[in-house]
Amino acid sequence: MSVTDRCNFRCPYCMPRQHYERHRFLPRSDLLTFEEIARVVRVVSGLGVTKVRLTGGEPLLRAELHRLLELVVRAAPVEVALTTNGVLLARKADALARAGLRRVTVSLDALDPQVFRAMSDSDHDVGDVLAGIAAAERAGLSPIKINTVVRRGVNDGELLPIARRFRHTGHVVRFIEYMDVGTTNAWKPSDVVPASEILERISSEFPLEALPSGGMGEVARRYRYTDGGGEIGVIASVTAPFCGGCTRLRLSSEGKLYACLFAAFGDDVRALLRSGADDAAIAELVTRVWERREDRYSELRARHPRSLPRVEMSYIGG
Repeated sequence: MSVTDRCNFRCPYCMPRQHYERHRFLPRSDLLTFEEIARVVRVVSGLGVTKVRLTGGEPLLRAELHRLLELVVRAAPVEVALTTNGVLLARKADALARAGLRRVTVSLDALDPQVFRAMSDSDHDVGDVLAGIAAAERAGLSPIKINTVVRRGVNDGELLPIARRFRHTGHVVRFIEYMDVGTTNAWKPSDVVPASEILERISSEFPLEALPSGGMGEVARRYRYTDGGGEIGVIASVTAPFCGGCTRLRLSSEGKLYACLFAAFGDDVRALLRSGADDAAIAELVTRVWERREDRYSELRARHPRSLPRVEMSYIGG
């Protein structure tokens, strides 16, 4: 569930500055209210949803996010997680944990300050992200997942430093193949560092062995360090797509429901919420979207036309 389309980063793979410098973001009135989001959570919980992940944009830019957490936790018996770039996490982790947040994933594409700024295209400091991770750990939001998008020639030299930094911490780094999300990031296959190469590079210094799958819906292939240093994950959605096991629905900040990260259109939940529809009508829409889904873009990528319109990742979360 995206809570805002705004972000304080301009990562070239998600919100490239040249396309978003004069972008018109959604007015506040178009965003789902906290009460509307909590209502949707209650409805989908009745359909079997057990986990809700809050995303953006950057979700910590949404004012009083802790209040949304309180409403969601009261609305349904779901586990609530958060994906964030971590810059604002140090000052907000305690309030979020008290409100009911249980898990946090922090995007961190580099430890080297210059590479970090190249990957985020921002003036923010990597130290702020590391401080956010430490604050989340103190607040009890551990173990923390660290998401690292790997782009050849930009931050692939950070694989070993990041692996080394989070070994023996209990946190799990998930290295993600660079994807052609949206239509603005000028993706090329040559930018992708395949999962096999990522594993080879890390294992050359820290030997790894495969772990069993976490089950249906698990997007990362898991590996553990043979010396007991913890585990990592690799998300290989380019070289080893997992469309057939996808268990995710995405709700944009303005209430559009998408069955895929690469979807071209979404179904309007907000219109139902604001037209007086009852919960049964909302449940019917969600069920219909889920049952008719045929999205498998990653499996068809090799012959998929690049001109096909699709929603930007910043709009519905990663």
